[in-house]
Amino acid sequence: MAEKELSKGKQLEKELCWEYPNIAKKAPEQREKAHEFAKGYMEFLGACKTERECVNYAEKLLLEAGYERFDSKKKYKAGDKVFSTNRGKAMAITVFGKKSIAEGVRINGAHIDSPRIDLRPNPLYESNDIALFKTHYYGGIKKYQWGTIPLAMHGVVVKKDGTTVEITIGEDPSDPVLYITDLLIHLAKQQMQRTLSEGLRAEELNIVLGTTPYPDDSVKEPFRLEVLRYLNEKYGITERDFARAEIEFVPADKPRDIGFDRSLIGGYGQDDRVCAYAALRAQLDTVNPEYTTVTILTDKEEIGSCGTTGSKSNFLYDYICYLAQMEGVDAKDVFAKSACLSADVNGAYDPTFADAFEAKNSSYLNRGVVLTKYTGSGGKFGASDASAEFMAKVIDIMDKNGVYWQIGELGKLDLGGGGTIAGDVARLNVDVVDLGVAVLSMHSPFEVTSKLDNYNMYLAFKAFYPEA
Repeated sequence: MAEKELSKGKQLEKELCWEYPNIAKKAPEQREKAHEFAKGYMEFLGACKTERECVNYAEKLLLEAGYERFDSKKKYKAGDKVFSTNRGKAMAITVFGKKSIAEGVRINGAHIDSPRIDLRPNPLYESNDIALFKTHYYGGIKKYQWGTIPLAMHGVVVKKDGTTVEITIGEDPSDPVLYITDLLIHLAKQQMQRTLSEGLRAEELNIVLGTTPYPDDSVKEPFRLEVLRYLNEKYGITERDFARAEIEFVPADKPRDIGFDRSLIGGYGQDDRVCAYAALRAQLDTVNPEYTTVTILTDKEEIGSCGTTGSKSNFLYDYICYLAQMEGVDAKDVFAKSACLSADVNGAYDPTFADAFEAKNSSYLNRGVVLTKYTGSGGKFGASDASAEFMAKVIDIMDKNGVYWQIGELGKLDLGGGGTIAGDVARLNVDVVDLGVAVLSMHSPFEVTSKLDNYNMYLAFKAFYPEA
């Protein structure tokens, strides 16, 4: 029987209207590839819970793939592969392209820091026969989410003699974990009257370390001393060394599949390591690019991209200037002709909290990468707003390479907002737009992403680095 002829209105509707398709429905053949891609990502996510660990992990992969450390005094040719690290917490990675640097470079920038609990400079104390650490939260967190979950201690200590000690406690199954307490419900009548933002206050994010005293009755604070004895015995550090340390507390959980169909990934730090991994994989899989690639893994985005390892520093600017001067090109011309994907995530529409979202302009799981034309808050305050011309260019790249994409905003306009590194890149006179995936429970200790979305993000980044 012949297919029923469409009415004029239905035909016009088909030609003019558009809805972003669900990849699981539209392209079920992608599931196997997405699940395979997720294996490497989940390994990375479980191994890289701090920015230093991300850089170390990436550096190992790059060296195995034949990359060399960048030397600004050398000459490079198309196909050469280099990288440069910045204080062990950020990096730039390049494959030199067939076209001259004068034609511009393709930049893909993701951040590798995530919200967490940091150690204060003078952290250790004891109270009522319990040894504890005082902490300072880092980035935007709901503080109450960090109580009563297993925590792991990661970081580095630079000792007086200049040697660096790496600390990881709580990740190996044989390790102890650390812990922030919460008040038992039986005595929480007053606490329950607090606003949600004060369910646990900053000064209550104290980490339990132990309850065993050092066996000497003459010692003034034996519980505190026993912790110091343990750390000194295991790592050779003293209390004074905390002033020369960077110690972070992160969830001790490993990434896990979520759902009966295993279509989702749950884990800590997916904002923004989900983008960082896809960017790194795309960089590693780019062999002979048309344009020189510059993959940036940057730090400090969660607190405004400040400091020497954040995108507000001159690291990216200087790196591209070095590339320009090697060819005798004016760096200003390189920036003006370059293009950048600010690889960062967006908030996924959550039907449980639908009131926070504007459904027509939200991003959804399993509908592909999210192009976020502008960020900021309220009336686009603090936003980097991509031009129509650049949006057209990026969308054309996605369409030509079969990448599933969607447009999304963070939520209802006056409920909050957020930012990315896009504004810092735009200040260099580089066209830039945010491209990432939708995340459920963003900034929580256990965030959720879609395997299909993550795979399409890798495809998007690979397409942005076209082979010659």
